[in-house]
Amino acid sequence: MIILRAYPLALGLALTVAVTPAIAKDKPDPYVAKGEAVSCIPIQSIRSTNVRDDRTIDFVTTGRKIYRNTLPNSCPSLGFEQRFSYQTSISQLCSVDIITVLWNTGPGLQPGASCGLGKFQPMEKAAK
Repeated sequence: MIILRAYPLALGLALTVAVTPAIAKDKPDPYVAKGEAVSCIPIQSIRSTNVRDDRTIDFVTTGRKIYRNTLPNSCPSLGFEQRFSYQTSISQLCSVDIITVLWNTGPGLQPGASCGLGKFQPMEKAAK
């Protein structure tokens, strides 16, 4: 289940994303790269996310398009917690933006590691 909540801030828009479970490491990747990576995707087009591991997030957008973001560095606990937030002052999520892992502490969520995003690589289902 994906939960997107918008909280207005003086500097822009912050979103909290609770994501679905990561894909098991023993399963083959169902996607292959398609075309050139882009620096930004429109926030309003993001429908869901899938955290694959500590370094990889698939963003599912309108029309079922998939954009894979491979972070330049591993983001501690991202793959385990599988939820993150981000803040931006524009209507796009870009490779210069930072995500913050949200730790489940029982009664609520606490901010964890903050990590930079990479470029967004369009993906498509692999041919069988």
